[in-house]
Amino acid sequence: MTHRAFPFAWLGGSLLVLLLALTSVAKGSSPVPLRDVLSAVAGPLAPRLGLHPVEVTVQRIVQELRLPRALLAAMVGAGLAMVGALLQTATRNDLADPFLFGLSSGASAGAVAVITTTGEWLGIWTLPLAALAGGLLSALAVLLMVNRSRNEGPEKLVLAGLATSFVFGALTHYLVFAGDQRAAHSVLFWSLGGLGLARWDNLALALAGVGLLALYAAARRHALDGLLAGDETAQSLGLRPDRLRAEIFMVSAMATACFVSLTGVIGFVGLMVPHLVRPLCGALHTRLLAACAMAGAALLLASDIACRTLLSPQELPIGIVTAAVGALFVIALVLRTPPAP
Repeated sequence: MTHRAFPFAWLGGSLLVLLLALTSVAKGSSPVPLRDVLSAVAGPLAPRLGLHPVEVTVQRIVQELRLPRALLAAMVGAGLAMVGALLQTATRNDLADPFLFGLSSGASAGAVAVITTTGEWLGIWTLPLAALAGGLLSALAVLLMVNRSRNEGPEKLVLAGLATSFVFGALTHYLVFAGDQRAAHSVLFWSLGGLGLARWDNLALALAGVGLLALYAAARRHALDGLLAGDETAQSLGLRPDRLRAEIFMVSAMATACFVSLTGVIGFVGLMVPHLVRPLCGALHTRLLAACAMAGAALLLASDIACRTLLSPQELPIGIVTAAVGALFVIALVLRTPPAP
């Protein structure tokens, strides 16, 4: 894609995200017509815009329940896709994402520890802080293994991430059985992912995760581009690859913890989206991360619509939908890769 075409593609992606967000707000156990959605979103400005007023019940459903959910889906999808792109750059491995590298599992283990054992002893900030601590701990574990095996091929990087993911997954399951059994249903949410906790007062946490990624990418975009050329070339450019990888893992862990503390574990978004957008925008990070954010938001909004309509009026955990799509994507990726001569 040329530099001139990218703004038009970005505009098209923005319109797609807006359409999916409106569809997400309209869908649910009680469908709301699109014109009522627009009126409820406009609020007091609806008459000035030529929109008819809606009932108070409909306005509350849209404004207090579904609109925050759509915004959370867009921000978490954008953030997870950006994290996946950063991790794939850091490890030079196409399978890297926050789910497979244990960042999501570590954050989830921290959240489950609060639910099953300690309780919210720090008030509403207990869960986010516990998720942040778990995400950072898993990032440190992966980083230590990556540094030890950085010269032994990409297979060791995948094994390091999978091992960390399994360890924190086992810890989560242990906490479920050893802790308060009445919390088992709540733990299921963290294992499979969901957007049911979306509220206006916690959207700031998801926004903080996306903002952290955006600020870091803007500040270090040239260094990230240099890392694509390999460690030797990066060092010749005055970069320190090991330090840059540590930065990426820490930023990714903190952002992932923000998302997991609100949605639980949602896998494969960070793996799929960078692969989908690279053929369109290239590998340089300014356009790559912008495209990942847009496509990730669209993917998670579409997944949320699917999980609320496939078994309506019941709601599927969104992690089931993304895992199913992600598994099919990985199979297609493997089958498309030509065999070695």
